[in-house]
Amino acid sequence: MTFDPLQLAAGVCAASALLFAWAAIAALRRPRGALRLGAGALSLLLALALLASGALCAAVGVGLSGYRALTREELAATVHTVPIGVQTFEARIVLPDGSEANYRLAGDQFAIDARILKWHPWANLLGLHTAYELDRVTGRYVNLEDERQRPRTVFPLAPEHRLDLFAWRARLPWLTPVVDAEYGSSTFTRADRVASYEVRVSTTGLLVREIP
Repeated sequence: MTFDPLQLAAGVCAASALLFAWAAIAALRRPRGALRLGAGALSLLLALALLASGALCAAVGVGLSGYRALTREELAATVHTVPIGVQTFEARIVLPDGSEANYRLAGDQFAIDARILKWHPWANLLGLHTAYELDRVTGRYVNLEDERQRPRTVFPLAPEHRLDLFAWRARLPWLTPVVDAEYGSSTFTRADRVASYEVRVSTTGLLVREIP
């Protein structure tokens, strides 16, 4: 079983929120007095703050499903290209977990996009590291006129998310202190011959290398 610091943090926050909520109720049951109201209000505020923190940790954990933690350059996918016509080719994409899929693309090159989640340094203390997710594969033309006029082909590579942190970052400013998810990365290379390529990802983005 993989240890998830976000789940642990969410659980600790939830348990602490329950304790402070119980303390607030206990304080309000005491005989009347300013001290009773002050202690009850403080306990209630702490309970709400901890509950909100736990909910945030849980939401980030769910939103990260599908993303891979990135601490160094690593293999994101292997792409095998086979031309099947004029400016048409088949790309077989194999992911590190062994899953694969075939895509029929139009163009002279294939391009792969990824989304990068980069956390602020203090979030690393919670075990949050730069993460990536392959987003889509596209056929790309070398000639700009072809790009404007020829058929366009694009296929998704990312699973459908229940919570999309990348979209959240643009809509919810209060996530700014935690995550910076405003950039993506793309790489492309020729696909006009039978060849195999490694698409690799580093903390600075995607790169592609042909396999000899």
